[in-house]
Amino acid sequence: MPPKLQITVPALCLLGVLTLLLCPAGLCDCRKSPPITHGSHRDISSLLSFTTVVHYECDEGYVLVGEPQISCRNSQWLSPAPQCKALCLKPEIENGNLSVDKDQYVEPENVTIHCNSGYVVVSSQSITCTENKTWYPEVPKCEWEVHNGCEQVLAGSKLMQCLPNLEDVKMALEVYKLSLEIKRLKQE
Repeated sequence: MPPKLQITVPALCLLGVLTLLLCPAGLCDCRKSPPITHGSHRDISSLLSFTTVVHYECDEGYVLVGEPQISCRNSQWLSPAPQCKALCLKPEIENGNLSVDKDQYVEPENVTIHCNSGYVVVSSQSITCTENKTWYPEVPKCEWEVHNGCEQVLAGSKLMQCLPNLEDVKMALEVYKLSLEIKRLKQE
């Protein structure tokens, strides 16, 4: 055996024995890292370390909740694996707004829909971001609430109560004015 190899082999044997003494089989088994749904992980441990370090990443459309790296020593993971949570886009609510206004929401985040004055929520007022990146139940709508007696309003005094906005009131008054003009023309 060459002299360099004779020096190296005892050192490797010593390192192997040292490894066996510090970390006997069964006590340092960190080969199986905790799995993660909607993501992946890779071992980033240093070669001569007695600690296993795993780095986690999420698939597109998901966000990591928890620490991105976890360590294992003496066959024990020192912290739980992170989770990949779905991202839901902000729901668009015409004539209303959300209890929490953000561009994206993380599952299982819950928001409440509040309609503008004169409008009511049609369907469930509360929705939740789900694992498949959608809202459950379906995003509701805010619809104009027609009050009793507003079905056939002809007098201007009730128009403000029965129409959803000023532009509609103006339009209704113009139509009413035209109907009076047509009625007058028919009488001539």
